[in-house]
Amino acid sequence: MNQPITEFDPSCMDEYDPNSLPVSEARRRIETSVVPVGERERVALRSALGRVLAEDLLSPLDVPLHTNSAMDGYAIASSALERGGDGPVELVVAGESFAGRPCPSTIATHECCRIMTGAVMPQGTDTVVIQERVERDNGTIRFPPDAARPGDNVREAGEDIPAGGCVLGAGALIGPAELGLLASLGTVEVPVTRRLRVAFFSTGDELRSLGEPLEAGTVYDSNRYTLFGMLARLGVEPIDLGVVRDEPGAVRDAFAEASRCADVVITSGGVSVGEADFVKSTLEDLGVVGFWKIAMKPGRPLAFGRIGKAAFFGLPGNPVSVMVTFYQFVQPALRRMMGTTNAQPPRLKARTLGRLKKRSGRVEFQRGVLGRNEIGEMTVQTTRGQGSGILSSMHQADCFIILPMENAGVAEGDLVEVEPFFGLV
Repeated sequence: MNQPITEFDPSCMDEYDPNSLPVSEARRRIETSVVPVGERERVALRSALGRVLAEDLLSPLDVPLHTNSAMDGYAIASSALERGGDGPVELVVAGESFAGRPCPSTIATHECCRIMTGAVMPQGTDTVVIQERVERDNGTIRFPPDAARPGDNVREAGEDIPAGGCVLGAGALIGPAELGLLASLGTVEVPVTRRLRVAFFSTGDELRSLGEPLEAGTVYDSNRYTLFGMLARLGVEPIDLGVVRDEPGAVRDAFAEASRCADVVITSGGVSVGEADFVKSTLEDLGVVGFWKIAMKPGRPLAFGRIGKAAFFGLPGNPVSVMVTFYQFVQPALRRMMGTTNAQPPRLKARTLGRLKKRSGRVEFQRGVLGRNEIGEMTVQTTRGQGSGILSSMHQADCFIILPMENAGVAEGDLVEVEPFFGLV
């Protein structure tokens, strides 16, 4: 992380505290404070799935390697199209070319070659007449002069990627298509950035791990499993440090251990009103606190700073708030640190199917369900429960409805901005 982070100590007076940091400013501070990891490694091609390319990759060969047919038909010289004048063109079949078994002969102007999709174009040919336009009889073919134009149905060598051309740029996320593309070039190993190491833990004496009995006032810790899922799908190395007791020594030890073994430290709980002073004092002994509160709902108590060399994100305790703040702030930062060139998910416009209530002065991320109306427009409606503790709303939803700070409510039929979950990983 870059060293300078502006200290920010907002008041915790109420939900609409004007000292809350705007969402856009919080994003700006985070983006300018984190940098990509510098280490890189080479991995086998299949192990590169989900990794980030560390350098530009240049093609060692043309793709396709040879000029070939894009269709089943007959390879001809384009000059043969004029042989029939106003009548049909008639040519002698002089050979066959299959994928992996090219025709060895050179084709003359009065000849043609039966050819299959992907087969190398024979010497002397530059056009393919598709078989549906051809009549064949006793070793000859006949077709109308408008059955093809010069160069039709031919894929030129290197038309996809020329030898020496950039196949993938540094920062590309390697998915299934990229694996296939690299395999088509004979790539055995791929240079990728080191996996980002992210340590996370929950704080709270009321939390219990799975398998432990629940006493009065205790709950199972769901946030660590939600965080694990989001981190694992992102392709980082998750380090689960469990549940930490609400004791200064325990929290201090957990922070110290996490900052030693990880690039990023994420906590859930312990940053809301009534707890901030305690957590803040612990963190300030070990690092720097950038900000503590954001003008948004859900997820207002979000902390960001640094512990040693590690970036720190203190997420709220409510489960929906954990997911919203992770997707809106943590995930873009992690993608930037991973070295990806595109850290922001796509956003779309949709028409509301009902009235949306909201107070101005904060950005709201309501959970929504997308659809289509009778004229094909994208529509959206909220899930039944919008409370920050209703984790089922994230299961029911497939998008965030994003209502900007100045917005004071939305009427039915208005257009709103939505962020589909498919872009969030």
